[in-house]
Order: sequence, then structure tokens, then C-alpha cells
Amino acid sequence: MEQKKENPFVGYEYKEVAVPGEQASMYLDCYENFGWEPDGSMAPVRGPGPVRLRLKRDRKIMNKMELTRLQRHFEACAREIDQLERSKTSAATAWALGTGVLGTAFMAGSVFAVTAQPPVYWLCVLLAVPAFAGWIAPWFLYRRIAQARARKLQPMIEAKQDELYEVCEKGHALL
Repeated sequence: MEQKKENPFVGYEYKEVAVPGEQASMYLDCYENFGWEPDGSMAPVRGPGPVRLRLKRDRKIMNKMELTRLQRHFEACAREIDQLERSKTSAATAWALGTGVLGTAFMAGSVFAVTAQPPVYWLCVLLAVPAFAGWIAPWFLYRRIAQARARKLQPMIEAKQDELYEVCEKGHALL
């Protein structure tokens, strides 16, 4: 007579997380340290923006409270890293846009000077010089500010990543 294989029932809890596409693998690896595993029945959803990871974990996992606390700490660290990454270019974008708008204002003054009755050519040329500079300078300004900001923020980002991995190590030790 054949013996029946024992297949115990496992109840799962499910979670869906939207993560940046280029970091999906890192998030998947990190969530596994808190007991989550990819839901094999559904593939990650790729869209024009973030990737949606579908995860599951045993509802009766040991140390669930501590794992959940560590997972929240991990998610907070990940959000802070994302904010730091975005802030690398936010100031540079603002300065470049401001410079471009200022250049456009000078160009408007130049156009008004040439279309006035009688035309004031010397004022048109005088205003056109900073106008063209205001249209050319934003590219250089953006690059310079973004690079300086990236150099300044990189140590903070690396420190947050180290903290993130320490949290993952603690979670892994509880499994």
C-alpha cells in the first residue's frame, strides 16, 4: 500500500510593492530577508513607470512582529535613498529653468525694442546678448550643479545603503 505524502496547509499573506524598475532585483533580494518570496503564480508587472512586485509569506512565520518592524525600517531607508537620488538633480533643474526663463525675458525685451516705433537697434542687440547667454548657459549650469550635488550627497547615500543592508542582515538572522 502506498503511503500518502504529507502536504501541510500553509496560509499566506500577500503584498504588492511598486519599486523603481532598475532596482527591482535589489528590492526582491531585500524583501526575502523579511520572509517574503515572489508570488510564483503572478509575474512582476512592468509598466511605463515602476515595477510592481507581488510577494507572499507564511502567515505563521516566527518573529513576525520584529520582521515587520525591520521591514518598515528597510522601507524608510529605501525611501530616503530615493529622495536623496532625486535631490541630486532638483536644484540643478531649478537653476537651469530659472536661467532659461531669464534669457527668454531678455529676448522678449529685445523683440520689443526692435518692433518699437522707431526701432531701437542698439537696445535690441544689447538685450539679445544676455538672452542668448540665458539660453545656452542652462545646459552647463545644470551639469555643474548636478555634479557638485552628486559629490556632496554620495557619502550620505552610501551610509543609508549600509544601514539598509544592516537591517536586511538582522531580518535574515531572524528567519
